[in-house]
Amino acid sequence: MRLACALVLSFAAAAWPRAADPPAEWIEPATGHHVIRLSRAPGSASLYFHQNQYTADGDKMVIATREGLSTINLKTHEIAPLVEGRISHVVVGRKTRQVFYLKDGIVSATHLDTRATRAIATDARLRSGSGLTVNADETVLAGSLVESAAAAPPPGSSLEARWAARLPMALYTIDIKTGAINVFHKSTDWLNHVQFSPTDPTLVMFCHEGPWHKVDRIWTIRTDGSGLRKMHARTMEMEIAGHEFFSPDGKTIWYDLQTPKYKEFWLAGVALATGEQTRYTIAREHWSVHWNAAPDGTRFAGDGGGPSSVAAPGNGQWIYLFTPRNGSLAAERLVDLSKHDYRLEPNVSFTPDGQWIVFRSNMHGSSQVYAVEVKKAR
Repeated sequence: MRLACALVLSFAAAAWPRAADPPAEWIEPATGHHVIRLSRAPGSASLYFHQNQYTADGDKMVIATREGLSTINLKTHEIAPLVEGRISHVVVGRKTRQVFYLKDGIVSATHLDTRATRAIATDARLRSGSGLTVNADETVLAGSLVESAAAAPPPGSSLEARWAARLPMALYTIDIKTGAINVFHKSTDWLNHVQFSPTDPTLVMFCHEGPWHKVDRIWTIRTDGSGLRKMHARTMEMEIAGHEFFSPDGKTIWYDLQTPKYKEFWLAGVALATGEQTRYTIAREHWSVHWNAAPDGTRFAGDGGGPSSVAAPGNGQWIYLFTPRNGSLAAERLVDLSKHDYRLEPNVSFTPDGQWIVFRSNMHGSSQVYAVEVKKAR
């Protein structure tokens, strides 16, 4: 399974060639769903699938551009520049309408409306790991880091090499008000995909990254270092689980499960309160690189997979809408991605009102941000 790069968003600036302007909107011929292009500049990209990019009111979202970060007004579609420069570790706070990010080695916050910016913390090690994520009451950021910058593998190291290196890593928090950095969990496992619960301000989920069939990937922990808990235990050779994310109500952790790899496909969930497991079976043709849940938790979205994805051959290149039904997921095709190059992962997310699914795509050449209406237009 390819490692998804969630850290540096400005990759979109150079990864795809310039092309003529793609259509501003259309009705997808094969499905009858309304699709709009939210961005205007080539090289634009929405955020990684588990990084919140929306205000709580649902009026604005943040995207990456060649110049840095911009906001899109989801009602008027007006685009406004927000932050200039090479930006990474981006997440939007749901309470204060601020975006948090790493730029030039400094963790900063910028208000989405006023563009008022302040530096929060500086530490060279923060470049080396995964993050940022912001907690439910927006008092603390969290992420992972390599404790010794000299120990970090060179850029472009393979998944296997980075996993085998057994680097000294740690989970950390940053107090948003004071900038104080606190390390609360150390490990020589590769700590990645750090995510705060959307409802519990002290609960963090993270993964042991590496070859998925060799790691027990999904874990939770409290920000004081207590309560370390493995959320999924593998039961067979070559079983894989990953691309984990919280449900919007914070009660469930969902993830891609294959038992074993390439053979049986599931969207699996575990209830945090009870440990009860849920599994929805998925047809190979509907498997997706990333999943996400609707705000009300009743449906899911998926972004399909390319010719080199784990479910290939036989997987579909579509944006999907999924509805749980009798232990499986009923799939509805929304957008044809047969011309999309999956080296750029679409990374689906629902808008806060649940009416649209946002994704990034290079199906018309350069990367752009699109949205498809959940309700069929015809």
